[in-house]
Amino acid sequence: MNDLSWMERALFLAERGRGRTSPNPLVGAVVVTADGVVVGQGAHERAGDAHAEVRALDAAGSRAKGATLYCTLEPCCHVGRTGPCAPYIVGAGVARVVAAIEDPNPRVRGGGFAYLRAHGVDVTVGVGAAAATAMNQPFLTMIRERRPFVILKAAVSADGRIAARMGERTALTSAAANRHAQRARAEVDAIGIGSGTLLVDDPLLTPRGVYRERPLTRVVFDRRLRTPPSARLLSTHEAGPVIIVTSAEAGDRAAERAALERRGARIEIAADATFGASLACVGASGISSLLIEGGAALHAAAWDEGLVDFMRLYITPHVLGTDGVPLLDGRLFASAELIDRRVEPLGEDVLLEGYVHGPH
Repeated sequence: MNDLSWMERALFLAERGRGRTSPNPLVGAVVVTADGVVVGQGAHERAGDAHAEVRALDAAGSRAKGATLYCTLEPCCHVGRTGPCAPYIVGAGVARVVAAIEDPNPRVRGGGFAYLRAHGVDVTVGVGAAAATAMNQPFLTMIRERRPFVILKAAVSADGRIAARMGERTALTSAAANRHAQRARAEVDAIGIGSGTLLVDDPLLTPRGVYRERPLTRVVFDRRLRTPPSARLLSTHEAGPVIIVTSAEAGDRAAERAALERRGARIEIAADATFGASLACVGASGISSLLIEGGAALHAAAWDEGLVDFMRLYITPHVLGTDGVPLLDGRLFASAELIDRRVEPLGEDVLLEGYVHGPH
């Protein structure tokens, strides 16, 4: 097997941590002897647990001496919740490290590679880079842009509408599409909706019918602080925290704010009226992936500021007609232009998803 084949194995292992490692990245590692025998492998399975390289090297033991370590991300060289990996690799006697991508974290950013090279370890970077980059878009976006990776999710009729009319709750998707949407909820850090959607739908915003190990943060973008204390999602704190992002003016409404805080909501004040400012509040809470589920105004705000990274559309056979609310009304959007576009049948519906900007 060649370097790419071993890296693909490491990438496969990294998937063990999906939905559990945030704010850390997904990482997999494989230790291979000079004669092509796998003697250790591992993944970073949840934040705070051992890193993939350490798991793989511990499994390899003395057989790591003179071997090659394949890892999907640059080994760290700083002390976080666990010790640094680069010195551990050197101590294990590894002769060569093959890594997919550099870690952009300022505390690493090439430092791990430099440490390894300074201690006589041969280092190759870039094998499997595209797959490793796509896998860790939330982590990379948070580190580089200090904001969450934003996924716009919508159920869309055959004629491009997301609701029968403004302010009317409209169920469109089949059971198969609903199950897929719940699985997608289980993998992100947070779900976001606008205050209009909350007032119309009064949703719980919890993953149902799927296992989720970590709490799920629910975010309401509510510049006017219209969220009622009776909102159903405020009765589900066992599922995770609720953050209401509002404006400075609305945040000064002491009575309304106090009533929501008594119900367990955390109120965050955005620096200005832009979606970007509200998104910065979400990122400051350690959230690296945000699924925005509606409504039309929130979708439009994120799109207009160029802050939608990924689109996930459930296309249904329904026709809602000219009274219906269009997806991204009046904005230039063509699903055919999505990058790494993927189409999957889901019952009577079709999932269509892809990157807006491309993984980077």
